[in-house]
Amino acid sequence: MISKKVSVFVAGSWGTALACVLAANGHEVMIWSRNAEQVKEINERHRNHKFLGEHKLDTHIKATLSIEEAAFQADAILLAAPSSAMRQVARQLQPYLISDILIIHAAKGFETGSLLPMSKVIAEELTQINANRIVVLSGPSHAEEVIQQLPTTIVVAAASIDAAQAAQDLLINNDFRVYTNVDIQGVELAGALKNIIAIGAGMVDGLSFGDNAKAALITRGLAEITRLGVTMGANPLTFAGLAGIGDLIVTCTSRHSRNWRAGYQIAQGKAVQEVLTEMGMVVEGVKTTKAAMSLARQYQVDMPITEQLYLVLFEDKNPTLAVEDLMGRGRTQEDIIRL
Repeated sequence: MISKKVSVFVAGSWGTALACVLAANGHEVMIWSRNAEQVKEINERHRNHKFLGEHKLDTHIKATLSIEEAAFQADAILLAAPSSAMRQVARQLQPYLISDILIIHAAKGFETGSLLPMSKVIAEELTQINANRIVVLSGPSHAEEVIQQLPTTIVVAAASIDAAQAAQDLLINNDFRVYTNVDIQGVELAGALKNIIAIGAGMVDGLSFGDNAKAALITRGLAEITRLGVTMGANPLTFAGLAGIGDLIVTCTSRHSRNWRAGYQIAQGKAVQEVLTEMGMVVEGVKTTKAAMSLARQYQVDMPITEQLYLVLFEDKNPTLAVEDLMGRGRTQEDIIRL
């Protein structure tokens, strides 16, 4: 494997874990943070305690406060900023990037207001970059397990298979298996929308409604995610893959999942804002629920689970009543074609 310089923005849990994957593959890795204490901790203690506790980071990773230093002579940029910060980070990076650099993003969400997926946000800001060089990374992957080098399998997607394969070459190893895909729209939609269903799964567990209810929620949740995705032009098979059902399963069943934890606590009676404040990390599914409802209306797609979760999150509907209303819907037929 040829060593490359890869710079990671920002130093959250996922960005830091991916930096360790890249460093393990022999690449020169620089991770950017605006927090001086975090930079010092990564450089001197090889830890990122706020996001990954006492897990040891690869000692070859260097952290910096300087965007210019991180971007200088980089072969690839990995953007792991939250969706709410992606445009700002890309805009700050823009003056320092060359046109043929590979851009990989690992955020799962939509931009508030514009409803754009992250690849489109990045393309709007990095105008000198060929849009075909923008790659999305998604799939069932918790940072807490990746940092321990537990077996993980993900997918990278781009409009250009060459770009996807370049990202695959950077990241793949015996612990971190990477598949390629050219349905960038489907992979982004699946990765973002599954967070909504994960909040619902947390609520089901918080209400002690059992495994039957959660299995139904995951299955019907996948159906409505796919319904919206296909209407928007995605390949339906993408939702049966790692970015779809794979990520949905892990996010709906693991206590590592912030979205699951948020849903669980809301079902226990905590206010939404209280939960988000106490967690101290981004819960993408909350904003994504609002975005998905806007997209469902725009494309005239029926998304009953998303609709009920929207009412719980933004209109203070009781979670138990939301489940009752879902169970009391009119009779219908399970039709694979109709989803």
